[in-house]
Amino acid sequence: MADLANNTYVQVAIPVPMRQLFTYRVPTELTTPALRLGERVIVPFGARHVVAIVLSIDSHSEYAAEKLKSILSRVNDNFHFSPELIDFIRRCSEYYHHPIGDVFQQALPVLLRQIKQPSIDLPPVWKASDNITTAEQAASAKRSPKQAELLAIIQQRDGITWSELLTLGFNKSQLKALEKKAFIYSQASEVSRFSWQNHYLQHSNRLSLSPEQALIVATVKELANQFACHLIDGVTGSGKTEVYLQAMEQALAQDQQVLVLVPEIGLTPQTLSRFEQRFHVPISLHHSGLNDKERLQTWLAAQRGSAAIIIGTRSAVFSPLTNLGLIIVDEEHDASFKQQDSFRYHARDMAILRARQLNIPILLGSATPSFESLHNGRVGKYHYHQLRKRAGNATMAKISVIDIAQQQMQYGLSGTLKHAIVSTLARGEQALIFLNRRGYAPAINCQECHWLADCQRCNKPYTLHQSQGLLICHHCASQKRIPAQCPSCGSVRIKPLGQGTEQLEEKISELFPDYSTVRIDRDSTRKKGALAKLLTQINNKEHQLLIGTQMLAKGHHFPNVTLVAILDVDGALFSYDFRAAEHMAQLLVQVSGRAGRASKPGKVLVQTRFPEHPLLQDLVNNGYQHFATQALNERQQALLPPFSFQALFRAEANYPSYPEKFLRSLAETQCLGCQFAGPVPAAMEKKAGKYRFHLILQAKSRKQLHQAVFQLIHTSTNNEWQSKVRWSVDIDPIDLTW
Repeated sequence: MADLANNTYVQVAIPVPMRQLFTYRVPTELTTPALRLGERVIVPFGARHVVAIVLSIDSHSEYAAEKLKSILSRVNDNFHFSPELIDFIRRCSEYYHHPIGDVFQQALPVLLRQIKQPSIDLPPVWKASDNITTAEQAASAKRSPKQAELLAIIQQRDGITWSELLTLGFNKSQLKALEKKAFIYSQASEVSRFSWQNHYLQHSNRLSLSPEQALIVATVKELANQFACHLIDGVTGSGKTEVYLQAMEQALAQDQQVLVLVPEIGLTPQTLSRFEQRFHVPISLHHSGLNDKERLQTWLAAQRGSAAIIIGTRSAVFSPLTNLGLIIVDEEHDASFKQQDSFRYHARDMAILRARQLNIPILLGSATPSFESLHNGRVGKYHYHQLRKRAGNATMAKISVIDIAQQQMQYGLSGTLKHAIVSTLARGEQALIFLNRRGYAPAINCQECHWLADCQRCNKPYTLHQSQGLLICHHCASQKRIPAQCPSCGSVRIKPLGQGTEQLEEKISELFPDYSTVRIDRDSTRKKGALAKLLTQINNKEHQLLIGTQMLAKGHHFPNVTLVAILDVDGALFSYDFRAAEHMAQLLVQVSGRAGRASKPGKVLVQTRFPEHPLLQDLVNNGYQHFATQALNERQQALLPPFSFQALFRAEANYPSYPEKFLRSLAETQCLGCQFAGPVPAAMEKKAGKYRFHLILQAKSRKQLHQAVFQLIHTSTNNEWQSKVRWSVDIDPIDLTW
């Protein structure tokens, strides 16, 4: 038996749904070298062994030593959590009332959560050869323009990884072709902390700032060494990215790291490209399009200090940056920053918390700020900056509403819209058609007996995906083959109902056979590097008609797009979720912002059955600022967020009575200064075979809300229905449709 005379005990966080730490003994043979906070250890837990994080070390324990288990081993790889990161993750766990072990688990890369430790090899970097003659380069460029473009990027950087090149839209065959010509070569990465050199800044593409932009950059630089939250409210195409770039110069020049959060991987290629052109510094990526090893390499580059800039989606907020000097959150309003399952954190809010903890500035940018951020900016909690004009000669696109009840429709397009598309194509410009519904059709049914293909686990229609030959439920991901005949009456007259992007692409290609059509949605961009490749083709004018979902609507710069058509916004006009109108307005403005971003004037056409709806009219005629002011006044009168604070308790079970009874018993608890709404069935009451109910808790102060949530979580342990349901709490929920 191990010698326990040293009496060393550790409290560790274990990835289980329990809101507590666990105490273990440390055998003498594992005490040298000394244990560190944030270190990973292997411990027995029940019948299994798990990776745990050490959060406290003590020579005493409140439990008898003989009743405690011992840790089994230490993971001596020097990759541990810093005290600052431990404190940050603790605060995240406390704010969202989520089990601390699960929060630490999500902050770790997948490969570091496993008992079998990975071989940690640095990715090789590609460099350009010094002996390429001008004649050789010119001849190669003439034969292979794409290879020439790739070579130019590698020449600009003193070492660039394959994941960066893939994100920028290049492929392995282009890379291998250059290697075969001896134009480039690979080399092992060097581990060294980032240190600024003056030649890292590329001055040639540094733009002159407008007075509005210059004022923002000056304010950010003046408050550079203290916490300050800057909200940059700039119309689409107003040059927010240039403000980010010039604000980053000061942080990088002080050898500090910069964290840039983007809502979706769709914006990563564009962001990376802009940053690569300006800064010749090590840039690391963090998003779901990377494999586990690539994400681990980013995590290690952040911790070692070798990455100057980290660009990532929401989970990048937990990157172990050792010398962070600036955080930027682009498109801060985007709902993708909020995780909707398990640990339901909001990356924007956690980024603000991290900036406050480290006493550094943070920039939030958007053309359509969330109402919470806009309110904080207007009351002076944030430094509020506005950019009212587009960069250069670009003007804001004019938005017009088309009443489709008064027009003949073909393939979901009105006559007015078809005419506008024809005119746009005739001028050699591009048109973007937005439909936020992927797949071929949202349902199929029998023309004889009206049978509808329903997912029995969700009571919702299957979505038809024609190219895959499948019916897929977009709620629980179950799928089945398309039936050859109706299972109810045997008829073969089975037809699609409604229209999705896949069908729209097919019909648009029939209507305009002389022009190239491209579709960008989650289905068409599944392959690694596919999105970057399609975006490059669009900017090279290889496609004239662009069809897409939200993936195409956010933040992209398409200089040749002068017409944007929005086919269906009506659903958001009549939703019971009080945030639906805000999200609809943000989406409409963001999609509209893709038009007329260069010198060519743009036009936006919105098809609707309710052209006189006051929300649409206010947005179209008065703009987002006026719309937001009116909506915030309504929220204030109704005491809805941001003028109050909410927590959403969700419960689900195999029988509808269980979650309702569980939440009803919670609602009987007396909570000071709080109100309950519910329990009520969720908007989608059944999903994946489970019945779901909601209970909303609302308070006038954040402190009262958190006290009440803590009280309810404690009460739930004695609830007789607790063992029969699966439940969770969502602090500051943004989606009540769940």
